[in-house]
Amino acid sequence: MGDIRNIVVLTGAGISAESGVPTFRGPDGLWEGHRVEDVATPEAYRRDPDLVLDFYDQRRAKLATVGPNPAHEALGRLDAQWQGELLIVTQNVDDLHERGGAERLLHMHGELKSAWCLACGERHPFDGKMAAYPACELCGVSGQVRPDIVWFGEMPYRMEEIDAAIATCDLFVSIGTSGAVYPAAGFVQSARYAGAETLELNLDPSEGSIFFNESRMGKAGDLVPEWVDGLLD
Repeated sequence: MGDIRNIVVLTGAGISAESGVPTFRGPDGLWEGHRVEDVATPEAYRRDPDLVLDFYDQRRAKLATVGPNPAHEALGRLDAQWQGELLIVTQNVDDLHERGGAERLLHMHGELKSAWCLACGERHPFDGKMAAYPACELCGVSGQVRPDIVWFGEMPYRMEEIDAAIATCDLFVSIGTSGAVYPAAGFVQSARYAGAETLELNLDPSEGSIFFNESRMGKAGDLVPEWVDGLLD
């Protein structure tokens, strides 16, 4: 690869799967035993808030049983040592990147450990049970706190910031993503259009593999530390 100064890294479910976090959608078409339409849409929340809130409460509680793997830790090392611009964009809602040391990070699909109050519109850290319908920590209104998660039909967060970073990056790297969920699936084409080198690190070829300059197949826990070590040497 040529001179690399500015890097954008996109991560998906594959990087957290090696830590024991269930992937977004299993081979049976279900998400941890549920139809996506029943737990990951605004309509589902309006129809059966108890089911939706309990589902995310269980996912949040599971975070205490898993930890960052070598791929998360390698990206944390990259964050600490890379002298140029770096933005790690994750589609994941877990906190494993943070626990792996990453700071130049944004969650485009929200975070399990964040709450969004529909009464005041504010977001705040949350680590309890939403199914108990707690009061908002900021405005005090009860029963209006929902997961700060981007559901199907909702706009991902901080897209202008992501687009700006991709437009000026020298290297775009996709790790553990299916290439099936937009807008993230289109980032590689935007990066190519902007003149960036593009690299895919994935267990299997993604739906967008043809758009990458290079694809390396294998476990993220092996591929990511190897790539970071080579970049930092």
